[in-house]
Amino acid sequence: MKLLRPRRRFIVLSISIIALLIVAYLAASKVLYRQLATVLPHCDGAFSSNTPANFSAAPYHADFDTTPYQMPNFQAVDIPSRDPGINVSSWFVPTDDATNAPAVIVIHGLGVGTTDCKHSPRSLLPAGMLHNDGYNVLLIDLRQHGDSTVTNGMWAANTTEFHDVLGAWDWLVNTQKITPQQIGLFGYSGGTGAALIAMGEESQIAAAWLDSPYTDLETVISDHLATTHLPAFLMPGGFLMARLNGVDLLAYRPLAEAVKIGKSNRPVSVVHAADDPVLPSRYAQMLVDTIQAAGGHADLWIPPGTQHVGAMFDYPEDYAKRLTAFFDAHLRQ
Repeated sequence: MKLLRPRRRFIVLSISIIALLIVAYLAASKVLYRQLATVLPHCDGAFSSNTPANFSAAPYHADFDTTPYQMPNFQAVDIPSRDPGINVSSWFVPTDDATNAPAVIVIHGLGVGTTDCKHSPRSLLPAGMLHNDGYNVLLIDLRQHGDSTVTNGMWAANTTEFHDVLGAWDWLVNTQKITPQQIGLFGYSGGTGAALIAMGEESQIAAAWLDSPYTDLETVISDHLATTHLPAFLMPGGFLMARLNGVDLLAYRPLAEAVKIGKSNRPVSVVHAADDPVLPSRYAQMLVDTIQAAGGHADLWIPPGTQHVGAMFDYPEDYAKRLTAFFDAHLRQ
């Protein structure tokens, strides 16, 4: 009996240590998940007062003249997502002949760590470029962002947010009576994932322009962990924390949707800074290669000397020319 007591103490101690390690791992994983997924709501900050009629390029390019791209005749509209109970706060900027003109849905980036929504000059500037060329433009706030519905305040890696894009597409088709073949998507940064998933899941979306895309969530998180010198084994725990929060972050994968897009031969145009410090340009190359390997059409523009989502400010004339030429070729009947 005396010999068994030390063994029992060793077993109890070992179980206690393992339990503490599990608790510590889950706690660290929860911190990682919240760090990477908590959205800053309501678009407070430097561009909170921006509208299509009057916006500046601050804080990205404070001296940029936005006057030629401002859109005085816009409508604030609330659009139902394809998910029941989710309201998509939007601005619709119609042309004089809205029903017969093509339309582009503008999708903002991810509001984690920094605010983002339809008020951003990164949304408003390309919208103005398109509107100047005769396009209807619909700028939307994804859920958790801006003035749209906030459920839990957490980004779902676009696995739910893409339904908001599809709700906007439905509204253009059913309410504005715009032909599906004349509707395209514009997305930048984190919003490119919502654009890709929406386009993969809705076969009638005609074309997409993607600025500074991410393509694979596991790759992005792995790169983030390496950059911040955090251990890679935290990533499965982060996904587990999301599942416990009711979200499967890997339910829809942008690269898998890109394969569908490629097989259906719907065009995608990608722009990415060569030395992007936020999302490496290899993500863009990965996306283009995936679409082309599936038999689709995708092109890539890597302008020199610019930063993350910076080409529209640093090369506005070239950007507008390429952007409108792409959609002219694929949306105009």
